[in-house]
Amino acid sequence: MSKLSPDLLSVLRCPVTGSGLVQEGDELVSIAADEAGDKLRYRIEDGIPLLLPPELLPAAAAAAADQHDAGQHDAGQHDAGRHDAAQSAGPRHSAE
Repeated sequence: MSKLSPDLLSVLRCPVTGSGLVQEGDELVSIAADEAGDKLRYRIEDGIPLLLPPELLPAAAAAAADQHDAGQHDAGQHDAGRHDAAQSAGPRHSAE
């Protein structure tokens, strides 16, 4: 568990209720309840609070997975592009 600094906690706010947050273990919990009467909980991963409303968590996870897959795909294309450019340049002749 990583303990967030009191200075950081003093400025963080729940994105749904706008209330302050308190740390409970590896989560931040809103001080005020939402419209349904629930106090909202936000994970802390690697010392970073994930302050996304609960309904956006699945979309954020899917976007992160897509970004990871795209990064691997782009890297392969980048290497292939370098190879193609080297082949199309043809042999180099020196001017003697």
